[in-house]
Amino acid sequence: MTTAPTTVALVTLGCARNEVDSEELAGRLAEGGFALVQDPEDADTVVVNTCGFIDAAKKDSIDTILAAADLKDSGRAQAVVAVGCMAERYGVELADSLPEADAVLGFDSYPDIASRLRGILAGERPASHQPSDRRMLLPITPVDRGAAEVFIPGHGQRRRLEDGPLASLKLASGCDRRCTFCAIPSFRGSFSSRRPTDVVAEARWLAEQGVRELFLVSENSTSYGKDLADIRLLDRLLPELAAIDGIERVRVSYLQPAETRPELVRAIADTPGVAAYFDLSFQHASGRVLRRMRRFGDSGSFLALLSRVRELAPEAGVRSNFIVGFPGETEEDFAELCDFVQQARLDAIGVFGYSDEDGTEAATYADKVDPDVIEERVGVLARLADEMTAQRAEDRIGTEVLVLVESCEGGTVEGRAEHQGPDVDGTTQLLGSSAGVGDLVWGMVVRSEGVDLVADVMADRSAR
Repeated sequence: MTTAPTTVALVTLGCARNEVDSEELAGRLAEGGFALVQDPEDADTVVVNTCGFIDAAKKDSIDTILAAADLKDSGRAQAVVAVGCMAERYGVELADSLPEADAVLGFDSYPDIASRLRGILAGERPASHQPSDRRMLLPITPVDRGAAEVFIPGHGQRRRLEDGPLASLKLASGCDRRCTFCAIPSFRGSFSSRRPTDVVAEARWLAEQGVRELFLVSENSTSYGKDLADIRLLDRLLPELAAIDGIERVRVSYLQPAETRPELVRAIADTPGVAAYFDLSFQHASGRVLRRMRRFGDSGSFLALLSRVRELAPEAGVRSNFIVGFPGETEEDFAELCDFVQQARLDAIGVFGYSDEDGTEAATYADKVDPDVIEERVGVLARLADEMTAQRAEDRIGTEVLVLVESCEGGTVEGRAEHQGPDVDGTTQLLGSSAGVGDLVWGMVVRSEGVDLVADVMADRSAR
């Protein structure tokens, strides 16, 4: 009698980079004989890919692990395994405080994840991951400079977990910057670019799976190629990716403003098939605060960058995140930040209150802002951000947008225009459309609802 394969569900938390990691784990698990299922209740083992970036993400990771562990009593689950950033960052500490998890595995366990899981299901309890500072080591996914990767299901590193028309594509891993508030380099490792041939090979495979938009992800996309002695590598890679059969749109994430070269701005703004979309990580606008963050720039240089972007692409989408209440932030600094947000005309804004992160330089700073003041400032900036982004969306009424359809439910056809990044930047509803998921449809914006748009289908205009 043939034994049914062991089932596994991957639950992914955090950013798009984690989503790619989960699909790489899925590829290895499928190659190792596991059957992938979507619902943890149908799985023999549940792998939780955790996020350890900020306190809210850590809490969400812990809650998810505990919910998965409950399935060992109420469902078919036999084991729950924690992987990802929080597992890498805290290791033994996480395992000791969370005995409900059967194992806490670090990044170094990824290459042989299938055998690790089989051992755990057989009753083995591997030693919990011992955290170490990875800044002088390779990143999470070491780059094999000697052989090209193959992305055929069952024979490679990646297996898609969702079948939508968008897929993230990893440009690089790790980060060489030393922002004083950020712990990512300590557990993600040093910056390492993937070879362009490998990126293109994976992009072609994704296109064969029905992907129409590539979302290029890394910890710092503006650094792509610097470790390959070619800082302009991304400028030349973008047209090659956009020319792949089946790929209609390429989108770049996480640009470091101080490293965003005029040539890269032009490549993003002018290359056919590349979204005029700029995910600029400003973090603040006060030069004094930015220097303490060990970043560069100020409101003047940032506004000049935005001006260059809009000279080339007037309708470009721009999003950013800001940290409020960084140690030493004065009322004047905060006022400068608010003034910048008013002038910048951003399409999407994330606002975060500062909190100490283990192992970061900023955690040692003495001049902390009172938590009540941080909360107040977060509220002020969040309200201003909502007002300004809604105004920016309203400004788009009467403009034409090319929408990638992502859902068709209950008669509602919805997707994203070029200026709208996945998950966090709003959506566009198409009125009078019979399009299906994955179609590209031109629309005329007729109204806005916050950052979301509503558009009439333009029957006389065909998608490119």
